[in-house]
Amino acid sequence: MVKQVPSVSVSYAQNGTSTKSNEYGMRVMQERAFERRGEQYLLIKSPPASGKSRALMFIALDKLHNQGLKQAIVVVPEKSIGSSFNDEPLSKFGFEYDWTVPPQWNLCNVPGGDDGKVGAVGRFLASDDRVLVCTHATFRFAVDKFGIEVFDDRLIAIDEFHHVSANPDNKLGAHLGQLIARDKVHVVAMTGSYFRGDAEAVMAPEDEAKFDTVTYTYYEQLNGYEHLKTLDIGYFFYTGSYADEILSVLNPTEKTILHIPNVNARESTGDKHKEVDHIVDALGEWQSTDPVTGFHLVKTPAGQIVKIADLVEDDPVKRDRVSAALKDPKQKNNRDHVDIIIALGMAKEGFDWIWCQHALTVGYRASLTEIVQIIGRATRDAKGKTHSRFTNLIAEPDASEGAVTEAINDTLKAIAASLLMEQVLVPRFNFAPKLTSTTPTEGFDYGEGGYDPEKSNVGFNEDSGQFQIEIKGLVQPKSKEAERICQEDINEVITAFVQDKQVKERGLFDEELVPEEITVVRMGKIIKDRYPDLEETDVEAVRQRAVAALNITQGAKAAVLGNDGDDNEPSANTALIDGVRKFALSVRDLDIDLIDAINPFGEAYSILAKSMDEDSLKQVASVIAAKRNPVTPDEAVTWAKRASKFKKDMGRSPSLTATDPYERLMAEGATAFMRFRKEGKYE
Repeated sequence: MVKQVPSVSVSYAQNGTSTKSNEYGMRVMQERAFERRGEQYLLIKSPPASGKSRALMFIALDKLHNQGLKQAIVVVPEKSIGSSFNDEPLSKFGFEYDWTVPPQWNLCNVPGGDDGKVGAVGRFLASDDRVLVCTHATFRFAVDKFGIEVFDDRLIAIDEFHHVSANPDNKLGAHLGQLIARDKVHVVAMTGSYFRGDAEAVMAPEDEAKFDTVTYTYYEQLNGYEHLKTLDIGYFFYTGSYADEILSVLNPTEKTILHIPNVNARESTGDKHKEVDHIVDALGEWQSTDPVTGFHLVKTPAGQIVKIADLVEDDPVKRDRVSAALKDPKQKNNRDHVDIIIALGMAKEGFDWIWCQHALTVGYRASLTEIVQIIGRATRDAKGKTHSRFTNLIAEPDASEGAVTEAINDTLKAIAASLLMEQVLVPRFNFAPKLTSTTPTEGFDYGEGGYDPEKSNVGFNEDSGQFQIEIKGLVQPKSKEAERICQEDINEVITAFVQDKQVKERGLFDEELVPEEITVVRMGKIIKDRYPDLEETDVEAVRQRAVAALNITQGAKAAVLGNDGDDNEPSANTALIDGVRKFALSVRDLDIDLIDAINPFGEAYSILAKSMDEDSLKQVASVIAAKRNPVTPDEAVTWAKRASKFKKDMGRSPSLTATDPYERLMAEGATAFMRFRKEGKYE
């Protein structure tokens, strides 16, 4: 029995704007990026299929022809993605120049290893040719061999930028830091997921501050499609072998990419080939193998012949035939070319199959980044494709297992991925403090009754896909860096928060949790660690916006589901928008203290509790409760400051015997602060 855990269903307007081109052949995102073409350091955050590769072509050609740069070097994570930068006759669509890469300089297509390709980079640098494409690895080795000075006055364009890390052990990140410190190159960085699965920062804050950011959201992208209308994200629990349950979630009439689990995952049987055979058998009666494509032809009980591409196959001849058939450019627009793709490590980042309707993943993948990349396979727009979905199939922990707490980790990670994707998919939140002088903003719809100067208002702009939300008590950022973080990095902060193991465990399973322990203290610490140079006021401004974005999304979901979590029907076209308004109207004023007092994981738990074994939940909850740690010196400082504000507002100190658990925590934290100060823990 497969148990459904509904996560989020988002519907879009299908207004066609994201696929329309201007007089230069640029789509909306590309035009937005091109407007910033003069920036030395440019970061493009944009979802899969939004046209980042072509945006780079426009920008690079302008830098080469009009900004005095000598050459452009495009760096991609793997060879297969190099094809995204093949020749494009841009002048045919209205642009002034064409994008041309001589065959010898697209090193992703050149045979041989990195040693020979590093030499080719050297020859390119000495030549009069303008564009080279290579892998991240080749570029790293080239910098090691030639140094950073040889790249002066050139554009370095890094695709799938989330592969970079500020960790000193990340060679590409270290080289990028050196190039930025020398300040003689231009950099265009592109990614659909500006965060890493290991929660490492992509760039050092001082380097990141030098980048001008172009953001094009998932909401803008999907809202502007012509055909795709709804996207569902969900995770499902099963017992026994996943191969026995697969048809409960795998619909053979949907174009599907199925990622089976890694052989080391607990969902795996240990034999990936038998799993593929089992899936094929479950789908129907095997007929033959197509001699040209290598696809399996399987007849379903309904009489349909399903074409299955097996990328799990170890035989290189067979696998390469299947892979080549999937990449055949002549079949790109042929919906009937293939029906189901079964993969393990392939068909993820950079894999382009516009017809994919269902990305089905068994077991939790290596990182949130990988999940986002897999979801991106199903978010292409294609004629006749009105609905797509991502499903994460997870083995339910068995309460009788000794390692139940280890088994729950996959569930925690899946919930984190779900919370993050909810945040990524909804319209963008812009927060403002509620003041007596606040007035409505042109272009925003404030709902029935319009703008009310006496309360906190929620406005929505359909064209820009942005909310404007007024919150009482909101702190304004003071520094430019804090303003940038509030404008561009809130989802990255939320990513770090939902990936924090302690936050997830306590938010989901600690029945005695006071929400402020994670929304105030833990979130504050995560922001301080991520941005160590921010002043206290700026940390608080960022913290408030991250918590507000997360909790308003969760509150909107609760409003849509009627707070019972039982509504599995796809939401109406404006459900999340209406949900935000319902949440805001549920109180007289949106107050930051009220928002801080909401557990961001409350909705996830209410749904989880209806879908998981009760004994498992109790067992995990007891383990989490036993792990509760005493107040640390850093946490005590935060609580002491909160206690000081409480005394100022209320005219008395918080009490250790108060009935309000938040007040007790402030009192306990302030007491611990006094103890730590006497012990000399603070300088």
